[in-house]
Amino acid sequence: MTLAELQKRTAAAIMAPLTPSDGMSVKWRGEADALVKPSSRLAPIERLEIYSRSYWFRILDCLYDDFPGLCAALGQRAFNRLARAYLAERPSESFSLRNLGAGLETWLRQHPEYAGRQLDLALDMLRLEWAHIQAFDGAARKPLGPEDLLELGPDLKLSLQPHFTLLDLKYPVDDLRIAVNKLHEEHEHASNAVAGRDRHRTVRRYRRLKPQPIHLAVYRAEDFVCYRRLDEDEYQLLDALRQGLPIGEALEKTMQGSRMTEERLAAAIEEWFAGWARMGWLCGAGGTAP
Repeated sequence: MTLAELQKRTAAAIMAPLTPSDGMSVKWRGEADALVKPSSRLAPIERLEIYSRSYWFRILDCLYDDFPGLCAALGQRAFNRLARAYLAERPSESFSLRNLGAGLETWLRQHPEYAGRQLDLALDMLRLEWAHIQAFDGAARKPLGPEDLLELGPDLKLSLQPHFTLLDLKYPVDDLRIAVNKLHEEHEHASNAVAGRDRHRTVRRYRRLKPQPIHLAVYRAEDFVCYRRLDEDEYQLLDALRQGLPIGEALEKTMQGSRMTEERLAAAIEEWFAGWARMGWLCGAGGTAP
């Protein structure tokens, strides 16, 4: 066996899904004997199992750290079942654990049984938490300031920061995510049992809410991830810019779908652009200023 073959077979054994009792399947016993020598106290499969458990507990912890809101929405047991099933089918393929949940939304849509009656809530939370990850470490380009927006021609194209995400959601999951974060901060020195109980109490309160459609901007400001709710027209205009429409077409599309009077909408648009510039959301198309 070459070194490359040994590494590949060892990695496959370590990354194989654990049994419900968090051990390695007995089918790996023969493989372990070929890969690892016994020690004075442990058989080959027991030695290999130490690494397998370490690997799985690490990636499960990472998934929980990235999606605490999803865990809260589903409950600890349901989230654990989902996480194990997802990682068994979609093992990490990146050098960075940051990308561990990149395919989770697509996977959950293909396996809705893991969310049960909370599917819509879970999908909304998933989208928010993946946007949160992207905002945290996404790229940033030179923003356009107010002085760059004094004269906006109809053919001008603008773009949004790479770390900026627009979300059209059925549930107010931003409130739930903020509540979960607050509980984590308040109970970081408390026992897991107390923190878990309070977290589920918070979730039950939000589960009783009726769906409330919201539009949300997720972005980074001064190294902090921020959420900001948008009204319908502001969302539509930003979405048109995100799609690459020139200013003139984006404004026309927004005006056609708006319920505001032209005067009120014009004033609102002026206010929006000023606010977007202050928050650094806008940049020139192709990375250049107009």
